[in-house]
Amino acid sequence: MSEHHLDARRLLCPLPVIRTQNAVQNLRQGDRLSVVCTDPGSVNDIPTWSRINGHKVLEINNDNDEITILIEVNGLDS
Repeated sequence: MSEHHLDARRLLCPLPVIRTQNAVQNLRQGDRLSVVCTDPGSVNDIPTWSRINGHKVLEINNDNDEITILIEVNGLDS
């Protein structure tokens, strides 16, 4: 497992989800991706995309207008 970071700040929908999708394509099962974004819609969009694509959202933090979403790649429980 390895940790990866994506800076999606100042990007508006749908770019945070698209950038997340592109980043995940280069990761392996069990890797974690931390996405930092400022678009308030991302708090719903990225978890929905993750669920549909079989990834697990481990954590969502909203601090000072920055949202951090931690995703485990292909991390859904069987």
